[in-house]
Amino acid sequence: MSGPSDPREPRLRQSPEFDLIGAIRERLASTLASSARRSSIRIGIGDDAAVVVPGAVTATSVDAIVDGVHFRSSWCPPRSVGRKALGAALSDLAAMGAAPGEAYVWLGAPPELSEASCLELCDGIAELAEQTGVAVLGGDLTAAGALSVCVTAVGHAGSESELVGRDGAEAGFALCVTGELGGAAAGLMLLEHPELRKEVGEPIAREAIRRQLEPEPRLASGRALAAAGASAMIDVSDGLGADAGQLAAASGLGVEIDLEKVPLAAGVREVAAASGRDHHELAAGGGEDYELLCAVPRSTLAECEGAVARSGSTLTEIGRFVAGGSVRLRLSGGRSLPPAGHDHRRAR
Repeated sequence: MSGPSDPREPRLRQSPEFDLIGAIRERLASTLASSARRSSIRIGIGDDAAVVVPGAVTATSVDAIVDGVHFRSSWCPPRSVGRKALGAALSDLAAMGAAPGEAYVWLGAPPELSEASCLELCDGIAELAEQTGVAVLGGDLTAAGALSVCVTAVGHAGSESELVGRDGAEAGFALCVTGELGGAAAGLMLLEHPELRKEVGEPIAREAIRRQLEPEPRLASGRALAAAGASAMIDVSDGLGADAGQLAAASGLGVEIDLEKVPLAAGVREVAAASGRDHHELAAGGGEDYELLCAVPRSTLAECEGAVARSGSTLTEIGRFVAGGSVRLRLSGGRSLPPAGHDHRRAR
């Protein structure tokens, strides 16, 4: 039998695909060390399947982003695609009040996506995963007609009572939102109309674009709200009016929103003015801010505000739940806006 150094011995050649998968695995392996639940992981990325010892309760979310629908490769670099994909999935866990645990990623790569760009995308995923304590434990890589990323995110809680669904509102409860709205919509406007950047100024433009390209899931605020007494939550991904409507409908209610009370992100007024849009419309209909919209009983409102402040954000009351099924976005003088939002079955 020929020895391993015999030149006649045939050698198994690693395919370019396997080389790329190996490089991706190296990029994402660092997330295991930063995971808040690494003691529960028995087999991580690199095997046929991950093996995790679950906590008492798990919450699982699947979210996908597709070039031409949720972003455009012409203005969204691969690193931001990775961050955006993971951030959107983790935002759903935040809306449940779950602690982040593991993530699994499917990447659909078009022919024009270079290996360097693929690895840059994975770096974006790893960067946010390390920041949030998420372990990326596996996934799949296939060819696709358009760049697409689908993330399955798994969160954990000690008991079912620690999690919050969408259906816990009652008439009279306050409608509240974390942080500020409209930044992502303003950023999208600037990315699609770069001539506006000079008009609004570069510092404002950079911050708005960051909100669009690099959403931050409000995981700490979600857990704080769940513990402090919020009774229903949803993340603002499709637009304030659309998401408030979903939250109200889950409890068989309607909702009234005072748009004058909605906290606006930096740059929203400036971008709206430069583009000839109403700033209320930009903030209420744009979506992708990934802030948390929640129903709060009046008796726990102060406690929820304090809990969110301790988590590093703010909580603002912007409306109330009412009987019926209507969604009203009220402006001063008795005017109102239609509850528009993003349609996932259409490209933007």
